[in-house]
This record gives sequence, C-alpha cells and structure tokens, in this order.
Amino acid sequence: MKLPSDTVIKVPKGILETPVTNDDTDLWAEEYAQTDIIEYSGANWKKHKLCRPSCIPISILCVMIFLVVLLPVLDQATEKALQELNRESLNQCSNSCKLQLIESIPEGLIFENSTIQNPSTYETWLQLINLAHQDIEIASYYWTLRQSEVYPDKSSIEGENVFQALLKAGTDKGISIKIAQNIPTQSYPDIDTEYLVKRKAAEVRSLNFAKIMGSGVLHTKMWIIDRTHIYIGSANMDWRSLTQVKELGIAIYNCSCIAEDAGKIFDVYWYLGETEKIPSMWPKSIDTVFNINNPMNLSYLNNTFHTFLSSAPGPFNPEGRTNDIDGLLYVINNAEKFICISVMDYLPLMIYTPKLKFWPIIDDAIKSAAIDRKIKIKMLISYWNNSRPSEDNFLRSLTSIEGSYPGVSIEVRRFIVPANKTQQKIPYARVNHNKYMVTDNMAFIGTSNWSGDYFTDTAGVSFILHDPVFDRNSSHITIRSQLQDVFERDWNSAYSHSFH
Repeated sequence: MKLPSDTVIKVPKGILETPVTNDDTDLWAEEYAQTDIIEYSGANWKKHKLCRPSCIPISILCVMIFLVVLLPVLDQATEKALQELNRESLNQCSNSCKLQLIESIPEGLIFENSTIQNPSTYETWLQLINLAHQDIEIASYYWTLRQSEVYPDKSSIEGENVFQALLKAGTDKGISIKIAQNIPTQSYPDIDTEYLVKRKAAEVRSLNFAKIMGSGVLHTKMWIIDRTHIYIGSANMDWRSLTQVKELGIAIYNCSCIAEDAGKIFDVYWYLGETEKIPSMWPKSIDTVFNINNPMNLSYLNNTFHTFLSSAPGPFNPEGRTNDIDGLLYVINNAEKFICISVMDYLPLMIYTPKLKFWPIIDDAIKSAAIDRKIKIKMLISYWNNSRPSEDNFLRSLTSIEGSYPGVSIEVRRFIVPANKTQQKIPYARVNHNKYMVTDNMAFIGTSNWSGDYFTDTAGVSFILHDPVFDRNSSHITIRSQLQDVFERDWNSAYSHSFH
C-alpha cells in the first residue's frame, strides 16, 4: 500500500478510548435483578447476601476493566492469529516472476571469448518505461541523464533517450512518475528532475539527510513499475552509467510480491521527502513480513528460491525489514565453500564523519569466514582515478592472512577499466561500479559501497537470494550461478590485475 503524503501516524488506542455502552450496563443490571430480590420502602433496603446497592457501581467498574483490559488483548491475539494464517500465502511468489541480471559494459571494454550476454541497463530502463501502465517510481542519488550535462560526449545519447522516454511517459501517456532523490547540491543540481517537474511530467521529493539523519545521502538506485516490475542495482540516473561505467543490477518482471515490498521502501523515502522527520513509529501499512527469518518463496523456472530485500539506514526500516548490514553479514556467515565480492570501494572505516573512525564489521566477518570456516575468499576491487590510497593498506591486511594457516585463502585483485585519451577526459567515469557478492548458495546485489557510512546513515537497498538446494548440479542455471559466471569472467579477464 502506498504511503500518501498526508499520512497520519495512528497511536494505538488507550483506555480512555474504549467505550462502555448502556446496553452492557443494562445486561449486568438485569442479571443481578434476576439473582436478587431488592425491596425499597422509604429509606430502608432489605439486606441480601448476594447484592446490595453498593454492588452496582462495583459491577459496572468490573465490566469496564474487562472491556478495557481483556478485549484489546483478545483483539491482538486474533490479529496475530490471522497474520500467521496469512503468512504462508503471503510469502509465495508466483511462477510468472522473471529474473535477469542487468549490466552496463563501458565502451571499449571487451571480454574475449566470453559467452555471457546480459541485457544492458539502457535496454532494461527503456523496457521498464514501456511496460508502465500507471506508475513509475524511481529512487535515485542524482540525475545527469541529458547530453548537455557533465561532458560533451556522443555516448550520452543513451541517457538522453531514457530522459525523453520518461518525459513522454509523464506527459503524453499520462503515467504517474514519482521520483525520490537526494537533495540537490552545487555538485549535483538535478536539472533533469527540475525540468520534469516544470513540464508536469513527474512529482519529485528531495531527501535532506542533514535534517533527517545529521549526515548521509540517498544512495539507492531502484525502479518500480506499477508495483509489478523492479530494477535494483549500481547504476545511477546518469548517462555515464549506461556507456562509460561498468554496472550490475537485477531486473524482476511480473513479480508483484517483490515489487510491492520494494514499494514499501519507496514509500518511506516519499514520506521523508515531505516531512524530513522520522516518525516515532512507522505505519503498519509499510511493515514487511519478508526478512532473514521469513524470506519470500520465489518460484522461477520451476525452482523455489528464498529472497528478501534489506535496507539502510536502520531508522528508515519499519517493523520486519532487515537492516542492510545484517543482510550482508547473513550472506557471508552462511557461505559454505566460497565468497566472491565485487565492489568499487572497500574501506573498513567511517570516511564521511568529522573524525575518521575504524569500522571493522565487514572486515571481521570476512577474516572470520576465512580462518574459522576455511571459506575461500576472492575480492575484486576497483582501481581508478578516485581510489583512496589508504585502501591498499586495508586490502593488504586481508591478503596477509593468505596461507597463514592450512586452508586459509583470501585473494584480492584490482579491476581497471581501460580508457583512451577522449574517455579519460570524462569525469567520474571508466570504473567498475559493481556492488555485489556471490557465494556457493546466495546472491547479493546492492546499491552501497563497502564502507561504514553506507550502512549507518546513508540510504541503500539490497536484493538477497538464497538457493536452498545443497550442492546443485553445476550445469543447472540459476541467478546465483549466472552471477558467479559474471564474477569469474571479470576475475579471469585482462582487466583484472594482481594485488600485492
């Protein structure tokens, strides 16, 4: 259910709001009248062992206590029973769901002898726009889709095409477009969304994290179409994310159970974009039953998988939603053979706080998996113009454990996207921007870089899928196995470089 802009947070009913009707009083009075004979003569009442006049107000008080105390308890018990009854049906996802890995491969980056051909981000976004009948909801960090923005390069035409398709959908086709974005800044003025609003093609709300959280940004990259189809991945609303940056995401079609759950995350952004204040209690309408302890059963190609969406930061999460860092650790801690990680940044630090702080949560989990459970770890970390020099030191602390004890294996490689002289001039491009992890039994596709700030006060979303079949036939194709193939392609490519 979408959270309207005028939502009022309802406070649970209290004692003063529970009614006691005259009918209740009359019934109790009648019962006592039948049990007792009361005679009135002047000021004299006959004494009776069962009832006296003073019993009547006491009896009424007892009724009120019963109604006030016990009935709400019974109501809660009934509601809980109904929830449990519906839980099994709620966490079933129909076999009509279709899942696809989505990639942006930068111009000039060619994988020799690779047979992997995932749909492009550009093709997918256009397809999602064309599929829309009523609603398009987009959660984004910033907008620079148009050709005239950032840098004049002919490859920006794909971003312009996506922008024009959105504009047409919102004006000519009458599609309701809602955009939740990070508050515009001097670096990211979001002229695109200003234009969409001016043309009455979209409604836009900007989240001011300085007011809401004290720091952080809306870093989510998520599309929701008619609460039926979704995209979650690393690609920003930026033409460079279509042609000049290596991206990975997942598109899920005809899957309202997942799309409705993703819509609840968008509803949180939409609410905060207007109120700029986290409520003391989120509305029950955006609670979720899908999480680590109760994943959704997703049927796809006659196979059943377990899946849920995690979200950051914690204060944004209504009841039931798994925190993003908990989802990430869940994947690491449940690996049985190997863990493959591909991320742009890896820093066990809080890097955007006024004072630099050590944040070893993910680092400890990786080392623990390698040492305690002998899980083989491979990490493919991006290297580009904006990589922090200190990152090397933290990566060395991981590789130094390699071979320290029998069976302990942590390998790190750097992925470098090549660039010619023209491409080198495009700012903030030519980088592997992926944010995913794959293990022998799970796939994790997120929107956050792997440093502390992204999980504590920055908004992000992750899609987590578990394959419950132990030691599945290696020839059996699943989203997990396809993600593993993408990782192995990148790891063994000419763009992957040894790290020492």
